[in-house]
Amino acid sequence: MALFGGKSKDDEGKSTASSPQPGSETSSSFSPFKSQSDSSISKANKPQGSSGMANIGKSISIQGDLTGNEDLVIEGTVKGRVELPNNQLTVGEGGKLNAELNAKSIVIVGNVNGNVNASERLEIHGSGVVNGDVRAPRLIVQEGAVINGSVEMTKADTQAGTTTPPLKAEQRKAV
Repeated sequence: MALFGGKSKDDEGKSTASSPQPGSETSSSFSPFKSQSDSSISKANKPQGSSGMANIGKSISIQGDLTGNEDLVIEGTVKGRVELPNNQLTVGEGGKLNAELNAKSIVIVGNVNGNVNASERLEIHGSGVVNGDVRAPRLIVQEGAVINGSVEMTKADTQAGTTTPPLKAEQRKAV
């Protein structure tokens, strides 16, 4: 018998008494997958924790531009630009980026050389290092984190992906 209860080429011409014939009234045939539903089988094929998140592993090195419409975790090396305007970017502990980063939400645990722009939120963990300017409406910096560059905190606009520029010195005095 072939895998998944189907007939192999050798079984096509053979018929046994225990096998139900087409049109027979017997409905109880053994199938190793009969108790599992299609949804449980498809769930079993997906890795744990995969909810639309892509991963770039420690041994991966990329040169060029990365764009996408799903969350991304980078544990490897990237040189270039990373654009995820509607998603979260996580630079893992092993991540080493020489890149400009633009994403909705950014979490930095590794090293980034380049400017970082988050349209909603930027979080730099204690082991995170940023050598470049950072811009975000919400900024979380844990003790031990390093930022070598300017910090610009902008107000989040009502439209996704846009921010309000900071007030000029003359405008601040008028307020």
